[in-house]
Amino acid sequence: MKTEETQLKFSDLGISASILAVLKKMGLEEPTPIQRKTIPVAITGQDLIGVAQTGTGKTFAFGIPMLQRIGSTKGHGLVIAPTRELALQVEESLKKLGQSLGLRTASLIGGESLDRQLFQLRKKPHIVVATPGRLIDHLKRHTYKLEQVNILVLDEADMMLDMGFAPQIQEIMKQMPLKRQTMLFSATMPVAIVKIAAAYMKLPISIEVAPPGTTVDQIDQEIFIIRNEDRFNYLEKILTRYKGSVLVFVRTKHGVKMLTSKLVSLGQRAVEIHSNLSLSRRRAALAGFKSKRDRILVATDVAARGLDVSGIEVVVNYHLPDNTGDYVHRIGRTARAGQAGKAISFATPDQQREIRDIERLINKSIKRTEFVKFSDVRTAKSSGPSRGRAPYRGRRTNSSSYSNSQGGQSEGRSGNQSRGQRTTPRSVSSSRRFSRQRSYGTGR
Repeated sequence: MKTEETQLKFSDLGISASILAVLKKMGLEEPTPIQRKTIPVAITGQDLIGVAQTGTGKTFAFGIPMLQRIGSTKGHGLVIAPTRELALQVEESLKKLGQSLGLRTASLIGGESLDRQLFQLRKKPHIVVATPGRLIDHLKRHTYKLEQVNILVLDEADMMLDMGFAPQIQEIMKQMPLKRQTMLFSATMPVAIVKIAAAYMKLPISIEVAPPGTTVDQIDQEIFIIRNEDRFNYLEKILTRYKGSVLVFVRTKHGVKMLTSKLVSLGQRAVEIHSNLSLSRRRAALAGFKSKRDRILVATDVAARGLDVSGIEVVVNYHLPDNTGDYVHRIGRTARAGQAGKAISFATPDQQREIRDIERLINKSIKRTEFVKFSDVRTAKSSGPSRGRAPYRGRRTNSSSYSNSQGGQSEGRSGNQSRGQRTTPRSVSSSRRFSRQRSYGTGR
């Protein structure tokens, strides 16, 4: 049953008729929870902090008020985002909304030609979306001036701090005009964010649509407790069971390259994204994944932060994140816009502490399915429950040559694993045998 609040439409939030017309053309009528709570406050010009899960519509939560206020006051807006990809996506969204209103946008990001950006700036854009490093480059060259900005947005602020941008943010904030509106959006609320708010914001209103660090309810989360060398085998099982788009997070750039290469060699439509790639190659990889031409995107945390791709069926944490907070950002790439999604994480038996840290952060327990070794899973699936048969003797294989970038171990089974007695995997929550329908844990 819908409450009075959830029945609110964009037309109930104080949005101008011109912007409402654009939203209608885009097929948007009902705001998301963060948009419902944020837009009426932001339109008044008050400072605010918006805490919401990744993928909940934060761009329009600040974009609609920003465009409306700039249109009426002839002011200028600045959005600072942590990564090139996120900055480009934010600018693309604001451009769609603003061009019908006669408002121009520009992006200032690393990896792009300065001449191209100078050409954009000469057109006097109303809104600039920038990454911290490239913005400071322009400030030092005096090619962009902050004195004209009266609306500032720090998007995915927790990510920026995690990536070490605190000094750049402080340098930028010190040059900002005192008379301005500041909006800060984040998926989590670490102490560092509170300090930024205290130092650079004027009595901000805090808006939370869910406790910081929570994950979308529609995400079915599961952790596979496996041996380090069995990661690739389980990834293959996942790719067989799920038929939609899959986003795989790997700890290092080298690991991303190696895993992508192995997937492609096996005929999978996989692309990679990491910071060593040129911007054009990153854009091409993202375009292929968005268009469904490529089914699998293998990425590092930094490169994938802020990715806005709809319809991702499964997120796989090939390695658990080094930063616990990144777990929320990773799995938030699935179950967007109210859709259901699946998040599967691989962990080794000695990572129980990391798992508990994640569970404390999201304030819920995650189902764990524990396997002894991959050959046992294959045996249980092919033979069913043991009825006094002789132990299964697996084939010796060298088919998996992918080397784990952290441990240097082969992803295939080694010689001393090729002969293994059947051992039924056990689930932490259940002791039932691993049946034909339950080939590697639970799935949809």
